[in-house]
Amino acid sequence: MTKIVSKSKKNWYAIYTKPRFEKKTNQLLLLKGIESYCPLNRVKKKYSDRYKWVDEILFTSYLFVKLNEKEKHEVRLTPGVVNFVYIEKQIAVIPEKDIIKIRKFLNEYTHVQVESIETSDFQLGQKVKIDAGIFMDNEAEVIKILKDNKVIVNVKSLGINLTATFNQNELIKI
Repeated sequence: MTKIVSKSKKNWYAIYTKPRFEKKTNQLLLLKGIESYCPLNRVKKKYSDRYKWVDEILFTSYLFVKLNEKEKHEVRLTPGVVNFVYIEKQIAVIPEKDIIKIRKFLNEYTHVQVESIETSDFQLGQKVKIDAGIFMDNEAEVIKILKDNKVIVNVKSLGINLTATFNQNELIKI
């Protein structure tokens, strides 16, 4: 579902920055009068002689900006900005409630860690057909989804259960 974006209404967008340019780009956007948010993670660092609280970038190479259609060009011209983040060939609109949640979460917790979620075209228990190799054209059931685009399936063949790992492009959904 594509969200319709009004030309005058301001929406939140994610932008991709040059590496280690997040704070500088955030300041430049704010100086231009563009609402920008650079989520910072408060971390206690140990130095040789002391401990010190440090603000680290939560999402490396990413910032959030709230703007209307007319301001997009100005953002692209800002030093440090690489481009907007796209999803399915459209600039990704970030719901305001998500920005609010991030702010509240960072105000409440320190030492936050960001981990990406592995996405897969397949689901646990899903029936698949093997499209390559010795088990080609056999049906199987997805029993585990791994990183690196791999899936472990259970092949019921010859009255026994065989478990094998396949690349997702070697399987077809049934």
